[in-house]
Amino acid sequence: MKILLIEDDDASIALLTRSLTAQHHIVDAVKDGELGWTYASTFDYHAIVLDIMLPKLDGISLCQKLRNAGYTTPILLLTAQDNTTAKVQGLDAGADDYMVKPFETAELIARVRALLRRGSTNPLPILSWGDLLLDSSSCEVTYNGQPLSLTTKEYDLLELFLRDTYRVFSSEEIIDRLWSSDDFPAEATVRSHLRRLRHKLQAAGAPPDSIATIHGRGYHLKSLQQLEEGERGGGGDGGTEHGGSESTTTRQQQQYLAFLQETWVKTKPQCQERLVELRAIVDRLVVETSSDLERQQAHQIAHKLIGTLGVFGLTAAMSIAREIEVLLDLDTSLAPTEAKKLPTLVAELSRNIEAAAPTQPPPTTTVDTASDRSSLPLLLLVDLPSNLTQPLTTLATQRGCRTVTVATIADAENYLTTAINEQLPTAILIGLGIERQESMLHRSGYANSERPLFDFLERVARQFPARSVLVLSERDELQQRLEIVRHGGKFLGTSGLTTAQIFIAATSLFQPANAMVKVMVVDDDLDWLHALPKLLAPWGLKLTTLADPLQFWTILQSVQPDALVLDIKMPEINGFELCQVLRSDPHWRHLPILFLTAANDPIAQQEAFNVGADDYLCKPIGGGELARRIRHRLARLHAAQLA
Repeated sequence: MKILLIEDDDASIALLTRSLTAQHHIVDAVKDGELGWTYASTFDYHAIVLDIMLPKLDGISLCQKLRNAGYTTPILLLTAQDNTTAKVQGLDAGADDYMVKPFETAELIARVRALLRRGSTNPLPILSWGDLLLDSSSCEVTYNGQPLSLTTKEYDLLELFLRDTYRVFSSEEIIDRLWSSDDFPAEATVRSHLRRLRHKLQAAGAPPDSIATIHGRGYHLKSLQQLEEGERGGGGDGGTEHGGSESTTTRQQQQYLAFLQETWVKTKPQCQERLVELRAIVDRLVVETSSDLERQQAHQIAHKLIGTLGVFGLTAAMSIAREIEVLLDLDTSLAPTEAKKLPTLVAELSRNIEAAAPTQPPPTTTVDTASDRSSLPLLLLVDLPSNLTQPLTTLATQRGCRTVTVATIADAENYLTTAINEQLPTAILIGLGIERQESMLHRSGYANSERPLFDFLERVARQFPARSVLVLSERDELQQRLEIVRHGGKFLGTSGLTTAQIFIAATSLFQPANAMVKVMVVDDDLDWLHALPKLLAPWGLKLTTLADPLQFWTILQSVQPDALVLDIKMPEINGFELCQVLRSDPHWRHLPILFLTAANDPIAQQEAFNVGADDYLCKPIGGGELARRIRHRLARLHAAQLA
C-alpha cells in the first residue's frame, strides 16, 4: 500500500519510513504542510501519516483542507501534545486516528493496518485463497502450511490480488499502487515480478495459472471455482508449524535496533545544535531580555526534541524536554523561580543526550542480483548474412538485449503469430538479399521476391504498430528507400557501417508505443486537469497534474517526467518563464516541452518557440493527437541521444 508521510523531523522520517517499508508499504515523505497538500492532491495514497506541527501549513489545517476538498484517504495524526483538546481538534478536523509521541512503532504499524483495512474490500488481517494464507500483521505467506519466501514486490503483488480477488488490475494501476511517486517502472518490470511470483506459487503447489492475464486489460487472481476443474496442488490441513520464524523475528529485531543506533549517530549532532540554540534563549529569558517570539521559538525547539527523542526510546531525556516545553508555553505565565529552573533542565537534557551512544553495529546490506532476461529488449533477426548475425548477437548480449534469429520472412511470420505478448520483438531487422535489391531498382511492378517483404512490412505496421522493422542493405539507392518506407518499414544502408553502428540504429527503435511515459502537465484550469488523466490513459501516458506553478520545481524533481506540457497564462508564474528556467538548467534543458493553450495567437506561438518550446498546441485537442505529439518528441530525442 502507498502511504504519504508528512513529518519535518529527519530522524522520525527515517525511522517511520524504515518501519513502514519493512511492512511492504511504499512511502513518500515530505517535510512541510504545503508540500504535503501538493503530494496528496497530485498522487493517490491509501493512507496519510501526518504530524501536527509542520512548517508553512500545520497538520490540523492540512487535514481540514483535504477533507474540505473531498479527499477520503484515511489520516493518522502524530503529535507530542498529550491532551484531550489537541485530540479533539485533530479528530474534528477529519483525522481517522491520533497518536501521541513517543509511541511504539508496532502500535503505529497496527493502526495503519487498521486504517487500510477499513478501505479494503477484505478487512481481515489474514487473507486466504484456498491453501494460501497471507498474514498482513507479520508479513508471512504460507501455502499448505509451508512458508513462502517472497521479495517485497512479489509480496505486494500477492496482497494486492488477495485484497480484491475479483478485480482486474492493469499495469498502470499496479504501478500506481506499488511504486513510489518518483519511480515509475516500465511495464516489463511489472511482468517480470508477476512471472517470478507465478513460478514461486506453482513451485509451492498452487495451480500454474493462478494469476491470469487478460490481454489488453491486465491481471487478476482466479477464483477457486475457476480452478476447480484444474489440478489442485498441495492439500493438507495447513496446521504445520513453520520452523525458523522465531529466529527470523529475532534477526529482524536486531537489524532494526542496529538501524536505530546508526540513525541516532546521524541525529545526535542535530539535537545538540538545537540544544545550543535553546540554551542561548533560556539564558536571555532568565535575565528577562528575551521576547515572546524567542520564547515561542524555544518552545518549538523543545517540542521537536520531544518527538525526536521519543522515536529513539530515550524516555528520560524526553521527559526533561517535555518539562521544558511546559515551562515555555506562552499560554502560561513564567514565574521567576520557574525561569531559573530552565538552565538546570537544559544542562540535564544535554547530559542525557550526550550519554545516549550507539551500542550496536550498523546492519549489513544485501543486494538482490537476480535478473530476468525476459524483461530485456528483444531483436528479431531475419535473413541476415552470416557475417552480421553472429556479431550482432554477441553485441546485443553485451548491451543487455536478447536476440532471436530466423532464416526467412515466412519464419518471421510464424514467430509473430505464435509469440505471446512478452516474447514479441522490440524491433525487427531484415536483411535485403541480392535478388530483392536488384528487383527494387526496377520502377515498374513488383517482382515475386519482393512481394513477401512488402506484405510483411504492411502486416507489422497494421497489427504491431509498436514494433518497427529495419531493413538492411549493402546498397543504398533512393528507390529502395522509397519502397521500404511506402510499405511501413525503415531503411538502413549498411555499406561502410560497423556492427556497433548498426546496433545503435536498431536500438533507436526501442521506444515502443505502449511503454509507460511520465508526463507532467502544469495548468491552472482545474476542470481541464481533472479530465486529462482519463483522456490520455488509453495512450499509455502516466500523468502528473499541477495547478500551482509555485510548486513546479519541487514536483518536477520528484516526478522526473519524460515530457512537460505547459499552459501560458497562469497566476504568479507564466509558462514562458518556466520554459526559460528549464532551458537554462543543464539537467533539464533537453526535456521535451509542449505548450497547450487556448491562445491561438501567432505572436504567442512565436514567443513559445523563442523560449525553447518543442511544440505548440491549441485547445481543444483530442487525447490521441496530444499523445501522438508527445511520443513524437520523445522518439526524436531518443534517436538523437543514440546518434
